[in-house]
Amino acid sequence: MVNVEGRVLAQNRKAHHDYFIEQTVESGIVLQGTEIKSIRKGKVNIQDAFARIENGEAYLYNMHISQYEQGNRYNHEPLRTRKLLMHQKEIRRLGADADKPGYALIPLKVYLKNGFAKVLVGLGRGKKMFDKRETLKKQSAEREIAKAFRARQKM
Repeated sequence: MVNVEGRVLAQNRKAHHDYFIEQTVESGIVLQGTEIKSIRKGKVNIQDAFARIENGEAYLYNMHISQYEQGNRYNHEPLRTRKLLMHQKEIRRLGADADKPGYALIPLKVYLKNGFAKVLVGLGRGKKMFDKRETLKKQSAEREIAKAFRARQKM
């Protein structure tokens, strides 16, 4: 697991509900024009986004970065395909794993690190419906235990 240091601007909370995240990689992202200004304002959405490896390069699809209000004619296209910046070794490893059936590359977080926009990409294995139900049961049981523990400490 990669430790995220910096200001988290967008999170894909649904990813942990729909996938078992097996490994994560921090990657840079190629931006153009006013995209970084919109990202710094937090106008980014990665709910429906996914990544693919094509021709030895990683690309991010369906990441929505809203247009910058003061951008006038230099504004960017909100849903364009963006290139991810990773080492070739990481790309080959993720590409080999993502080609297996049931696996996908999912962006988990978008954050700023030392002034640069970074994306935390996870290799996820899809959950079946019974896996999702089991996860919900575990979470609710943990919540009940924590609630009972807090109530007991107050006494």
